[in-house]
Amino acid sequence: MERRALANRWQSETWQPVAVVPDEPDAAPPRLILEDGERSHWLHPGFEIVLHRDEAEGYYLNLTAPQPYMFVMWRMEDDQAVPKLVTPSYHEAARLMDGGAQVDGVPLPAEIAPWLAEYVDANYRPEPKKRARPPSFKGARRDE
Repeated sequence: MERRALANRWQSETWQPVAVVPDEPDAAPPRLILEDGERSHWLHPGFEIVLHRDEAEGYYLNLTAPQPYMFVMWRMEDDQAVPKLVTPSYHEAARLMDGGAQVDGVPLPAEIAPWLAEYVDANYRPEPKKRARPPSFKGARRDE
């Protein structure tokens, strides 16, 4: 998570996720990894990405987008932005946003993309599209 200082009389800083990176699998406490006069970066380890079959379409939509993302749901706690969930699913991110959560996307890490693509290939089968005829054409006959 990145904190950036602002020269603004209404808001002194802004927070946003900037990357998802592989790290230790344990739930170690967040740690400061970069700080200069204008910004600071905090690493929040311990997130696990678990893929679910019922989210396969959301993974597929993400992978086939011009820029695939990892979505980070986060909240402010005691003047610190804290990520709560990380997902590569468009659908899950949309549901979280619909529920009022703060969700931002960061570029999908290159080391995760092949793993996600393999899962999608094995688990996603698009449903065949049925062509719906507009009501105005129902019952109409074509000249032969």
